[in-house]
Amino acid sequence: MSAEASDTGFLPLEAFAEVTGGVALGGDTPGGAVELPYLRVANVQDGYITTDDIKTVRVPAGAVERFRLTRGDVLLTEGGDLDKLGRGAVWDGRIDPCLHQNHIFKVRCDRSKLLPEFLSLYMASSEGKSYFLRVAKQTTNLASISASQLKAMPVPARSLIEQRRIVEVVDAVSVQESSIQAAVDKMRQLRSGLLDQALCETMDRWSLVAIGDLCHVGSGATPSRAAGSRYFADAGTPWVKSLDLNGGSLSVTDEALTDVAMSELRMRLFPARSVLVAMYGGWEQIGRTAILEVPAAVNQAISVLEVHADMDPYYLLLALQHGRYRWRQFAASTRKDPNITKSDVLAFGIPFPPREEQERIVDLADAPLREIAADEEELTKMRNLKRGLLSGLLADAI
Repeated sequence: MSAEASDTGFLPLEAFAEVTGGVALGGDTPGGAVELPYLRVANVQDGYITTDDIKTVRVPAGAVERFRLTRGDVLLTEGGDLDKLGRGAVWDGRIDPCLHQNHIFKVRCDRSKLLPEFLSLYMASSEGKSYFLRVAKQTTNLASISASQLKAMPVPARSLIEQRRIVEVVDAVSVQESSIQAAVDKMRQLRSGLLDQALCETMDRWSLVAIGDLCHVGSGATPSRAAGSRYFADAGTPWVKSLDLNGGSLSVTDEALTDVAMSELRMRLFPARSVLVAMYGGWEQIGRTAILEVPAAVNQAISVLEVHADMDPYYLLLALQHGRYRWRQFAASTRKDPNITKSDVLAFGIPFPPREEQERIVDLADAPLREIAADEEELTKMRNLKRGLLSGLLADAI
């Protein structure tokens, strides 16, 4: 196909690009090896690449060029969890030299035929994702694609002029999207700074009081999955797991318990305005929090704090988040799998000012949240517009 052709239909990706795998970790490295930065699956997100946490790998000097990234390479994750299937972005060359792991495909386009930016948009579209789901090898909640399946992916055979038009239109919307996202991030940072200052001042003025003296601390249980629909249902008593703890208000969960489960297992229904704390589940889970907006049951990995009358539950939530790093001090001294115990929760201290001071800090946190919520609503609309626009442009191109 010529650079300015206007052919319709599809051709396999291998007609436009070279597809290669990355460096395998853990192998032997003979003499002459060099140590270089490389991208992992965690670095390749949906539409962007993050290099906040970059690791290095030793590879034979002669293999560097094989795995080396070039600006304009399209990177694509082979899978794992469903959200990692076909996730990718265009590499901008911000680190050089930089390699890629074997769970990331590198697609190097022939730019006289295919623009990397157009390919990345197409792969992220509903049409591209449908292809990955259709051909992937799947097990429960896991899926992966092979290099041969990626090479065979049908790609719209369109002229460079048409490809550029689509990229430019979508980029214009992306600029607005990025502007709104930047405003959200700035407001979150402002809110965090204000809260840190307020809570640090509170800690200076008021002594720490153990949670056990301020709250009733309870915990939940985990029903057997083998019970199936006898215990689990789409509707019923909301059941909260550690992964549901979002740092804010929690009113909806993806699982519910039946009346049979609540009765047979004597599951406790915790009241709204209870504060939840994750007790184990790895370093990323420990100390995660949320506050119930509806009555719910919880699993055994969660401590439930029901506050006394002189404690504002929303203040408690903020104080726990501010002191989350201190949970690690408890967990670091436990077994191989990090966790905190009910005794740790009972002993955990937070500053305890008068109720009016607690409410002042809560108000300080709420004001930026309202602005953040408005911006995020606008951001959702922008993203929906972008998806609809991309779908329409690709449909025209196809």
